[in-house]
Amino acid sequence: MTDQDDLGRVVDLLTRQVSHWQAPRWSAPAAAGDGTRGDAVHRLVQRLADLAADVEGRVRQEVPRLDNDTSLPDQLRVVAADLVAAGPSPEVLVAAAGDVAGVRAVL
Repeated sequence: MTDQDDLGRVVDLLTRQVSHWQAPRWSAPAAAGDGTRGDAVHRLVQRLADLAADVEGRVRQEVPRLDNDTSLPDQLRVVAADLVAAGPSPEVLVAAAGDVAGVRAVL
C-alpha cells in the first residue's frame, strides 16, 4: 500500500464517519481543541489545501467556510484529491494522513 493509498483510506474513513451528520452534530464541541466538530474538519481542509499549494509552489489561499457544514466531507474529498494530484513527497502524504487520522480521533 502506498502513502497515497493511506491518505485515501483515512479520508474515506473520515468522510464515511461524518457524511450523514446533520447540523447539530457538526455544531457539537470537538473532543479536543477549540471549537466545534465543523471547525475541526474545516481546519483540516485548510491544512490539506495549504499543503497542496506548497507542493505546487502556489500562494496559499483561504478555503471558504460554506454556510452548511454538511458540505465539509465533500470539501475534504476535493482538497485531498488536489493534494494527491499535486504529486507530493511521501513525507507530505504521511503527514496529511496523520492530520486526517488526528481529526477523526477528536470527532
